[in-house]
Amino acid sequence: MATLQTYVDHRVLLILQDGRSIVGVLAGFDQRSNVVLSDSKERIYSMDEGVEEVPLGLYLVKGDMILLIGEMDTALDNAVDLSAIRAEPMAPIRY
Repeated sequence: MATLQTYVDHRVLLILQDGRSIVGVLAGFDQRSNVVLSDSKERIYSMDEGVEEVPLGLYLVKGDMILLIGEMDTALDNAVDLSAIRAEPMAPIRY
């Protein structure tokens, strides 16, 4: 849990068990790895169109839904043209 503390107030990418990708600023977390993101957006991938970003605002994610949390390089992310990216959506993880 101490490693999440270093991500507070930084832009992070969450990959969830249902295949969604959420980008936002880590505002906080608790002992069960539930996280709160501010200024968050869901990135929806498609083979036909570019990446669509849906604004979510302040967003709470349950810790048991999170597969991956990673810090993003904001400058590098801003330089990427999301409309040019074509990718298959990630499939949900099944147990």
